[in-house]
Amino acid sequence: MKRVITYGTFDMLHYGHINLLRRAKERGDYLIVALSTDEFNWNSKQKKTYFSFEKRKQLLEAIRYVDLVIPEEGWEQKVNDIKLYQVDEFVMGDDWKGQFDYLADETDAEVVYLERTPEISTTQIKRDLNHSDLVTEHKSEIS
Repeated sequence: MKRVITYGTFDMLHYGHINLLRRAKERGDYLIVALSTDEFNWNSKQKKTYFSFEKRKQLLEAIRYVDLVIPEEGWEQKVNDIKLYQVDEFVMGDDWKGQFDYLADETDAEVVYLERTPEISTTQIKRDLNHSDLVTEHKSEIS
């Protein structure tokens, strides 16, 4: 069985997230998602999520590509997670390219960066919502 792991906040879940999860799952038999906790998001990333950890976890668990959701409580836990869950492949979006290459040296896992869905991001959604006149314009662009 090939195990794949990915990490993220997955706040305001959108089709870009679904594309990433689908493509990560296609790379193996079992997909683990390490979901950033509210504390980790705030203390280490200075990010406040719209949905709480429990709500984001519930959403991820409802997605057919996701087999297991675990909490991400810090940057340094990745090596331990990969070893504990006997992960074969570590997958992230390509906006992180190069950031986690060290994991290939410290574990037996292959590190892969998948291309992101270019026209969507949580940051863009939040920006659009703050400028509601742009929401209608953005919707028409992606329709």
